[in-house]
Amino acid sequence: LDDPEDANIQVTGETPYTSAVRFEDLNLSPELLKGLYVEMKFERPSKIQSISLPMILTPPFKNLIAQAHNGSGKTTCFVLGMLSRVDPKLGVPQALCICPTRELAIQNMEVLLKMGKFTGITSELGLPADKANYMPISKRAPITAQVIIGTPGTINKWIAAKKLGTSQLKILVFDEADHMLAEGGFKEDSVRIMKEIVRWSPKCQVLLFSATFNENVKAFVSKIKQEYNQLFVKKEELSLDSVKQYKVNLPDELSKILVIKDKIMELGQKVGQTIIFVKTRKSAGMLHDALSGYGYEVTTIQGALTQEDRDKIVKEFKDGLTQVLISTDVLARGFDQAQVNLVVNYDLPIRHDHEPDHEVYLHRIGRAGRFGRKGAVFNLLCGERDNMIMEKIERHFNHYVTEVTSDDEQFEDALKKAGL
Repeated sequence: LDDPEDANIQVTGETPYTSAVRFEDLNLSPELLKGLYVEMKFERPSKIQSISLPMILTPPFKNLIAQAHNGSGKTTCFVLGMLSRVDPKLGVPQALCICPTRELAIQNMEVLLKMGKFTGITSELGLPADKANYMPISKRAPITAQVIIGTPGTINKWIAAKKLGTSQLKILVFDEADHMLAEGGFKEDSVRIMKEIVRWSPKCQVLLFSATFNENVKAFVSKIKQEYNQLFVKKEELSLDSVKQYKVNLPDELSKILVIKDKIMELGQKVGQTIIFVKTRKSAGMLHDALSGYGYEVTTIQGALTQEDRDKIVKEFKDGLTQVLISTDVLARGFDQAQVNLVVNYDLPIRHDHEPDHEVYLHRIGRAGRFGRKGAVFNLLCGERDNMIMEKIERHFNHYVTEVTSDDEQFEDALKKAGL
């Protein structure tokens, strides 16, 4: 967990906390320390962990709003927070983590199981039931797991059906809060869950983690009446300097596919795994067929797939069975894969008003070079509009993106500069 050197962290609020230089400084149980060292293979807390963990774990357990970029180790902060607050002898829900996608919920659960391996703490995933194992909520037993990680819709249904009790909750985590509170997203469910918990567990500590701190998050936070601490990583330093960003100007769609085939796939074979981001399911399918036609092993993930298929594809990619993954933005957030060194923006991320989506861009490039490792991002541009969007992204992050031509030497040079 190398500190990104730019992790310039600001803390506001009452901070009678001292940074934790070692995990031993945090008053954790021996079982949890064993999980951190033996299972997680951690040596010491990363910068954001050393600052945020004392804030999370020290009574009177104040709420925390943390804005932290991808790969900074924030998952460890809240998973460790949840595990350390649970009383293993009490068989009731005590910690709840809400995530915007099933992939992120599953991934957070994997971290929890690994870190909590020696604690005996029980946990359950709250995800929409797949059709094969469907059981009406009314028929299921009340939930006794101590930690629940899930998506807002399912968690909300469980609470409404009185299957998930909230009276003993000690800690509530919103992961990727900016995404969950977006208009047209999960805002209603998130607000409803929050209200229910404030009503039955007024002392429940709320941790809100978000890569961006936008108006929706601010408005939501103002509803949390008690005091809270805030932790920010400066915005211009969210541009992830450990990842080299490039742009390639191309005449048409076919040229984009050929550049992926001839340059990125050929060179990419040597450097680890690649994620290619596209705008729509249709372009995902088209690119998949084109690359498969050229004999490349690629997998594709998008929202229309069944949940089982999505899980299977993600697992195969995580296990290293597939090298190249084509994805819509269903995966842009929170997807962690150590071997991803290359990200290709086949389509630049844009919002409904045809303006660049800076937050999604940040999340996408955050898939490469996790935890301070090296990575490269290639933005494929086609025409005036793409160039205009790219310019706006550069201005927003105050970061010029180097142009490379589709010449072999330039690509090899670009990867060398990215440390790959």
